[in-house]
Amino acid sequence: MNDYVSELEAVASHSHNGTAAEEVEQLRSELEKERRRARKLKARRRRDRELEPYQVELLKLQSHLELQGKKMIVLFEGRDAAGKGGTIRRVTRYMNEKHYRVVALGKPTDEQRGQWYLQKYVTQFPRAGEMVLFDRSWYNRAMVEPVFGFCTDKEHEDFMRGVVGFEKDLVRQGTTLVKMYFSVSKEEQQRRFDRRRDDPLRQWKLSEVDVQAQELWDEFTNRKYEMLRRTHTNATPWTVIRSENKHEARLNAIRTILDTVDYEGRDPNIDFVPDPKIVVSGAHEVELMEADRIRAGKFRG
Repeated sequence: MNDYVSELEAVASHSHNGTAAEEVEQLRSELEKERRRARKLKARRRRDRELEPYQVELLKLQSHLELQGKKMIVLFEGRDAAGKGGTIRRVTRYMNEKHYRVVALGKPTDEQRGQWYLQKYVTQFPRAGEMVLFDRSWYNRAMVEPVFGFCTDKEHEDFMRGVVGFEKDLVRQGTTLVKMYFSVSKEEQQRRFDRRRDDPLRQWKLSEVDVQAQELWDEFTNRKYEMLRRTHTNATPWTVIRSENKHEARLNAIRTILDTVDYEGRDPNIDFVPDPKIVVSGAHEVELMEADRIRAGKFRG
């Protein structure tokens, strides 16, 4: 390819035809685009290969749940564009569709508005041998709903007071519960929004709520702090995933899921330990946020 470009450059330098030089420049531009695309594909293949051993382990975990009749719930929470959806796709890429479900509930119906708030989520809970992954969950009432005024202060407070006991009962009765919060910086979130806006294949992801997310950044940060502070317990802990780097976030989210259940046949050659630069406990995140508030007068994201 380099020889071809050199030939084209030679033709252009010896040509008195301006059009020929312009054509060569256009070809060089197209070749550079192809090089960039090839580099991206190569990097993507490398990342996919790094995930594959862990995706095999997820199949073992699935088999364990099925054989033991166990139930597992995984919550994916975090700001818009924090990488929840992409991680869910990598988690489930090779899993047996008969034994997992991804649940992403929309706005409540009129009937649901008159029900116990958690009822619509409980109806989606796993049966024996199944894993259910919630792309946003009942924690909408802890962050999104109060920020946008979709619930009253009393509804929000009632939820915050009751959810810990609800989750502890769930775990006590045998369901494995994994709660992950994907944390992204304000600058990276804006960059991802801009990419969605400029890419026709991603524009469907951008909503009016996304646009407001930047304007309401500090409010969401305050809600995040309160949620982690009040709902992180030893029995039902939060795991915070730093998601500036999508691939590292996906890899460490899978490690977090695998680390929750002692299933049979673990590969001894795989590193299951989450990277401490990417993964922190909810309690530690609260400490870091409080330290930032003392130092800078406000929470970090």
